[in-house]
Amino acid sequence: MSVLAASWTDSSSLGYPVLFGGVLLGSIIPVVPTGPLLSVAAAVAMTTDRLDIALVLLLATVAAFLGDVVTFAVARFGGPAAVRWVARGQHAGRLAEVQEQFRAHGWQIVVVGRLLPAGRIPVLVAAGALAYPWRRLLPASFGAAALWAVAYALLGVVSGGIFDSPLVATLVATGLVLVVGLVSNLVASRRRKAKQQAAEQETR
Repeated sequence: MSVLAASWTDSSSLGYPVLFGGVLLGSIIPVVPTGPLLSVAAAVAMTTDRLDIALVLLLATVAAFLGDVVTFAVARFGGPAAVRWVARGQHAGRLAEVQEQFRAHGWQIVVVGRLLPAGRIPVLVAAGALAYPWRRLLPASFGAAALWAVAYALLGVVSGGIFDSPLVATLVATGLVLVVGLVSNLVASRRRKAKQQAAEQETR
């Protein structure tokens, strides 16, 4: 605990509060790119002695978990206006689709939604609308946050292990995250289109 407290107060370790606060804020209000932020922190940890990779993983996991819990609580207890605010920018059809998937798969959707770009908000809104039990949501959400942290930190670790320069490693880590996000979005888009076409053919 003394090491953790010292790292937060040491002027050379200001990356920890930025990482924790950025991931927490981005998990509640998606204005901060949390994935690239974590990958950059991991890359810095691998190329300098400013950050410790284990502490980076711990703080990112806890921040992501707390942000998801807050989002779920708002969706469940905040009323229609709060739900609309949380789900702003989300297509109504997408929310309905995720809600149906949530009924069938429950906690598995929580994990998948955390890992997929733009998948977290619809899942948490669906969980709140269905009054998903806390005893099931909390362990699923924490496990999802841990997997998310490991996945995005790994991109930073790989880039930091290849390049000795913190700047180059940071740029490569950011690029890897953008590529992964782009590919994931393309795959998800194609799957949705395939499902829509199949549904249209069934109704004919």
